[in-house]
Order: sequence, then structure tokens, then C-alpha cells
Amino acid sequence: MKNIGIILVLAALLITGCVSSKRTKVQGPPAKIAEAKTDVERYLLKYYPVAVELMEEHKIPASITLAQAVLEGGAGRSKLVADANNHFGIKAGSRWKGRTVTAYDNGKWCEFRAYKNTLESYEDHSNFLFVNKRYKFLFDLKITDYKGWAKGLKKAGYAEDKEYDKKLIRIIERYGLNELDGYTSDMAGTDRSGGDKADGYKADKKILKTNGLSYVVADDGDTFASLAREFGISERKLKKYNDIYRERQIQEGDIIYLEKKNNKAGRNQEFHTADYGESLHSISQKYGIRLSAIYDMNPQYRDYARLKKGDVIRLR
Repeated sequence: MKNIGIILVLAALLITGCVSSKRTKVQGPPAKIAEAKTDVERYLLKYYPVAVELMEEHKIPASITLAQAVLEGGAGRSKLVADANNHFGIKAGSRWKGRTVTAYDNGKWCEFRAYKNTLESYEDHSNFLFVNKRYKFLFDLKITDYKGWAKGLKKAGYAEDKEYDKKLIRIIERYGLNELDGYTSDMAGTDRSGGDKADGYKADKKILKTNGLSYVVADDGDTFASLAREFGISERKLKKYNDIYRERQIQEGDIIYLEKKNNKAGRNQEFHTADYGESLHSISQKYGIRLSAIYDMNPQYRDYARLKKGDVIRLR
């Protein structure tokens, strides 16, 4: 009888919330933005699931992503957002091949990146930090160390504002965004369903294998949208699997992976000697390796748009 009484007491404590399991699943937004009474809160409520999903992909704290969007893009209200869907104030630079807009910044006219939509801006922001050598040290920090990330961004020169780190930290703490750094995308309500195959999907294209991964070879006229429908995968995820972070048309003969690529090539594939016209991305597709892993193994080629014939690329 004593054991039964203990069980009943524990059950009551669990119901009232006095005892919680280690893996209690957090649902929904931080409490400070849940009611969304202001424009900033409404913006954060709308885009926090995107920031959480990108955090899983690139290991950048969701709190930092959102705080930068609030500070750089005025929570969606800046002129740069209106003109270019640029929520993070990222300048074009010599290697940017997309559309640009000219805007006045810190006493001079500058060229800024322009995007088709908000999602593309968020994805490019994560990719920009992830592949840029000056921010590499930040990824040694814990995902929950938002203060370290804020100070690191200032140190790396993301913005000229001497108070940049303090402003980011104030935004994060004001809206409780640091809670998000312990989330996973399913906690935030984003679509991350298992293997991504839709119930009853039927694909006509032949599925091939390399490096233990499923892929297809694109035909003339294929698009990410059409392949996503054919294989029951969201278009956004299909692009992520293939390291596509801006608008790009599929070409006939392209390798398109249907699942996340690996961090290294298969056995007996330690190096690749580049040919004319190859890039780190095309090599990552050939061997089924994530582009970020290729960058990490070959930092000397990180900024190369095209490799030279004879360049030796490490694969594992």
C-alpha cells in the first residue's frame, strides 16, 4: 500500500508540474513573444521557427539570428528589407553573383545583397557566417552561449557599431530568445518529418546510390519544385540536401541528393584532382559530401569560385 501511495504522489506532482522529466518537450515560442502585442514581437513570432531550423542545420544560435534580424533589419521594417528582402544588412561583395541594391550606410553608398524573399535572406545569412573564415572561431562556442556569439560577431567586424554586442544581448534578453537555443525544429513546429517521404508517394525516376546515399540524375526540364513533388520532399529541404542557398536552376545531368549528404567520402576515396570548371560544390555533389565538410577539409580553397586543373581536394 505504501508503494501505491508513493506512485500516486509522484503522479500528482507530475500533473502539477512540480516534477519534470529530463527530456520535457518544449512547445511554442518563448513566453515574452507569445502574445505578440508589438511589431517586433509579431516578427519574432513569425520567424522564430525558421531560425530554429537553421540553427539545427548550421549551429548558429537561433537567438543570435533573430536578434541580428531585429537590429539590422528593424524586425522587417527597414528600407533594405522593403527594397531587397535583406534582413541582415549583408553587403554584396565581389563574389556575390545575385541581384544588388544600393543603400546609404555609415556615411557612404554601398551595394547590398538582394533576395527574392525573407526565407532566402535567412538562409543566406546562416550560410554567410558558416562559410566565412572570419567567423569560424564562433562555431567552437556552445550553441547556448549567446553572449559569446554576440561578442564574437563584434570582434569579427560584422558591424561597425561599437555597442553591437551589447545591443544584441539586450534584444535577446528582452524577448527571451535565448530559450530557443535549446529547441529543436519539431519543438518549434517546423516541418522536419522523419525521412521526408510523403505517404503514398510514387517516383518514376530511377534512384541511384553513392556513398550510401540516394540520388537521382536530373533530366531536362526538372526543377527543385518538380523533384520535390515527385519524391515527397519539401523543396526547401531538397535544396538544403544539395547545398543550394540561393536561386539556381537545375541542369540536365545534375546529381540531386534525396537525403542529407555525409561528412566524408567513402573508403579508398581520400583525394580528388580537380579538372577545368570544377568547384568545391560540384565535387561535394560527385562524392556525396556536405559542402561545409569540404570547406573544413580544404580551407585553402574556401573562397575559390572555380578550382584550377590539378588542385588536389581532400575528401576524408
